[in-house]
Amino acid sequence: MVEKELIERLWEASKPFYLALRRASSLARARDAVFTYLDRRSRDIRAEGTALHPLEWDLVFNCIIALKNVFSEHNEEVTGVSALEILRRFARGEPVEAEVSKGFIEEFRRLLLGVENRSGMYEKLESSEFLRMEGREAARARSDDLDELAGRIKDYTDRYPSGLDAEVVEERAENRRRILDALGGAEEDWDDWRWHMRHVARNYGKLKKLVRLTDEEKEAIETASTCNVPFGVTPYYASLMSYGAKRRKRHATRVQIIPPMSYVETLIAEREDPTEGLDFMGELDTSPVDLVTRRYPTVAILKPYAACFQVCVYCQRNWEVLGTVRDDALAPRKRLDAAIDWLGEHPAVAEVLITGGDPFVMGNDRIEYILERLAASDHIERIRFGTRSAVVLPQRITDNLADLVAKYHEPPKREMMIVTHFQHSAEVTPEAFEAVQKFKRRGMNIYNQMVYIYANSRRFEAVKLRLELKRIGIEPYYTFNTKGKRETREYRVPVARLGQERREEARLLSGVCRTDMPVYNVPRFGKNNLAAWQNHHLLMILPNGRRVYEFHPWEKNISPTETYIHTDVSIYNYLERLARRGEDPADYDSIWYYF
Repeated sequence: MVEKELIERLWEASKPFYLALRRASSLARARDAVFTYLDRRSRDIRAEGTALHPLEWDLVFNCIIALKNVFSEHNEEVTGVSALEILRRFARGEPVEAEVSKGFIEEFRRLLLGVENRSGMYEKLESSEFLRMEGREAARARSDDLDELAGRIKDYTDRYPSGLDAEVVEERAENRRRILDALGGAEEDWDDWRWHMRHVARNYGKLKKLVRLTDEEKEAIETASTCNVPFGVTPYYASLMSYGAKRRKRHATRVQIIPPMSYVETLIAEREDPTEGLDFMGELDTSPVDLVTRRYPTVAILKPYAACFQVCVYCQRNWEVLGTVRDDALAPRKRLDAAIDWLGEHPAVAEVLITGGDPFVMGNDRIEYILERLAASDHIERIRFGTRSAVVLPQRITDNLADLVAKYHEPPKREMMIVTHFQHSAEVTPEAFEAVQKFKRRGMNIYNQMVYIYANSRRFEAVKLRLELKRIGIEPYYTFNTKGKRETREYRVPVARLGQERREEARLLSGVCRTDMPVYNVPRFGKNNLAAWQNHHLLMILPNGRRVYEFHPWEKNISPTETYIHTDVSIYNYLERLARRGEDPADYDSIWYYF
């Protein structure tokens, strides 16, 4: 049961709201009274005119819209929950059947503070002196303000390691020497990508030779190995991890590869229960022929290889990726030819993304065969490789591979592109720089897709990655909200946090550094732009404090397409996790007002 003092704090946010609910003998009466209250607040705020700062004015109306959405009969029917009825019962001292969380109470407390213009979001902000000045005096005052702001950004980004930092490079050189000794390798072996592939650690016994592991990590890895849950770590990527067992240092590298037990157990359970869908993105429903996925008019995906150098725990294709570096993951020639034939028969497909699995695990001969066949179709104007090789095994990007890909880079007839998957500034290393530059020197563009997970979601952590990517020649491309897959719940971040990051942190970067777009991938349809509120709506706040959103597919104004309902993770619980990691939740206060 929620503590009495929390309920009292909720009512302190808006006495009129409390009284409206207190007097309502039914849900219908409560709805009428609350909508009357919200409409009156709307009229009052408009009557105040310029007496209210425009930013506060905007926040009030956003909170009113959010509450009206949550309290609507339609959204109660869609979600099967009435937050308004729960609040009405609290106000009247009546029993509440649902188990209500602190997060639920805090969501409505923040919304009501916003409606009453008491959010405090702008109380700490001071107008710059330069607004009261003119000419050179104003310009210098403004420049001083910007210097101070830039200093605050640097204070944040300096908290996060870069793989290009001299001390980090030295630490990893020691890791490399230790790993080579453990595996019986010579210095020259470290530059041989095939040596790394032969020594991928697929179980606890092998990985413990490379890094120290906790008991929890041991249990998860052993269970994964026993139950055929894909797992593997390249020696190179192991060298990016801190040698010690604790995750506090180089946290992001470990958590991407070493799964929590909740992940392993849930994945096993989902495999055993055919009613649970592992194919979150509905790729089986968007695959017109084996090895091909198509969700957009001019773009298709080709998946010739169903394994990777190592498997990311939060991967959307963990249901079909067989594991790491496996011979049986290579698509038979007959299936591959049928897929490429299908692409050749569809002239609307102007762009092909070769992914999988990681296509660069394949040998150069197979890669060239695929490129030669695709290039034979004149309507294919762009070919992308989706690969994590620059992150987990940059030695794979040899001059021979770069020459091979560059052979088919013939602008304006055809463009070859590489899409990487860096997650953290700690992964941006001198080796990654050299790998990326092999493509850049041959005239090809490199882009990065980042998945926004708990491990890279602290203030300005993604900003640091963008800055480091630009240093080595990579353009930020997409930032994906973590998929709503049950097994990845420990990796998920509230949608509101990504909106906050985009508008308060990324916005402070140069435009050429913040070129990535924040997106939610709608199952079966594709990417939804999270920067635009018109592409999704807040439907409900559940008793457990989780928001429910309705996402609109990209084609909403082109054809009448089904929407998608998404239950987010709790903002309150997310902030509690950050606090346990040493963050101050007050630094994230505005997160409640991103919808």
